[in-house]
Amino acid sequence: MINPFERFDKIREILIERNRFYSKRLKDPKTFEEIPFTTKSELVEDQTQNPPFGTDLTYPVENYVRIHQTSGTAGKPLAWLDTKESWDWWLRCWAEVYSGANVRAGDRVYVAFSFGPFIGFWAAFEAAERMGVMAIPGGGQSSEQRLHSILEREATVLVCTPTYALRLAEVAALQGIDLVQGPIRTTVHAGEPGASIPETRRRIQEAFGARTFDHVGMTEMGAYGFECEMQSGLHINEDEFIVEMIDPGTLQPVDPGTKGEMVLTNLGRLGSPLIRYRTGDLGVLSREPCACGRQWPRLMGGVLGRADDMITIRGVNVFPSAIENIVRRHPQVVEFAIEVSRRREMHELSLKVELENSAGEIIERLRADISKNLNIRATIEHVPAGSLPRFELKSRRLRVVD
Repeated sequence: MINPFERFDKIREILIERNRFYSKRLKDPKTFEEIPFTTKSELVEDQTQNPPFGTDLTYPVENYVRIHQTSGTAGKPLAWLDTKESWDWWLRCWAEVYSGANVRAGDRVYVAFSFGPFIGFWAAFEAAERMGVMAIPGGGQSSEQRLHSILEREATVLVCTPTYALRLAEVAALQGIDLVQGPIRTTVHAGEPGASIPETRRRIQEAFGARTFDHVGMTEMGAYGFECEMQSGLHINEDEFIVEMIDPGTLQPVDPGTKGEMVLTNLGRLGSPLIRYRTGDLGVLSREPCACGRQWPRLMGGVLGRADDMITIRGVNVFPSAIENIVRRHPQVVEFAIEVSRRREMHELSLKVELENSAGEIIERLRADISKNLNIRATIEHVPAGSLPRFELKSRRLRVVD
């Protein structure tokens, strides 16, 4: 296997010559660690100043065959282009996701995303097809139609966001459909960290009677991480990505086993590369061997949150994923929303929850769990069934009101 830094050196020479965005950044640094970080705000500004696609293009636009777009949940969406070669690379990376989840010949993969610029649909669908596995599109359908399609076509693998898997389970329960008796044996999730949140994973697995696998990727970066059959953290595909962990405050490297922000460099997307990209994703990287035999490092517990998602409630730092893990312990909670507002110069936390039945003792138990586990107080409101939004792609449950 070629050393990833030797592979990068070959890429670097091409980018200095042909890529306007990176040519100056890469010309002077003597070592990889001296190359400046790339941030999303820089990419957004570049595309704003150089419409429509920015200057991170190594080839003429005519060489690109695909365009996708980020979700825009953290700001202005980014458009991202791929050549035929870089799209083939994307699908190879996604094949590792399926391999880790033990997707095999004879499986039928149902992709429950809508047709559109979201890259997850296309990568999951075409990677399954490329592997010789039946790929079933779920775009342009209601949740009810998707459930019946899954059952009628006897799909064995479901690909969607964790939030949408729970939405399908909710709709199935309303229709009297027992998903545990259905054909799905494996669910694969991306788009948000829910599948690595223990209580969210448990609820999905119990709802479908299936094993649930997490996967991480970014439109602008690639499909860089996945779970193996041991489900002991997310493997980072070091054949195709260089991973670093830094302190988001000091920007200095952190030791393995210490929480930090993940910085990634992709090695197979020469047409629109990213070098030392600050993902904003926080995690703990381990280089201890995995029992599956893979030598790649792992994000223990998956992505723990985003640096820009952390909220401070009366001096306590909290990530939305920690709140979700507590809420999901209570099966009576069908859906929830988080609101942070400022009162008397302090941030306060409030939750809105939809419940299966009347509020009963659930509100008090939930309030007590949040206080015990997070050392913060929360105001909890029981809202009418169906009043909170449902999400097919990335969920937007957090609202900050200053």
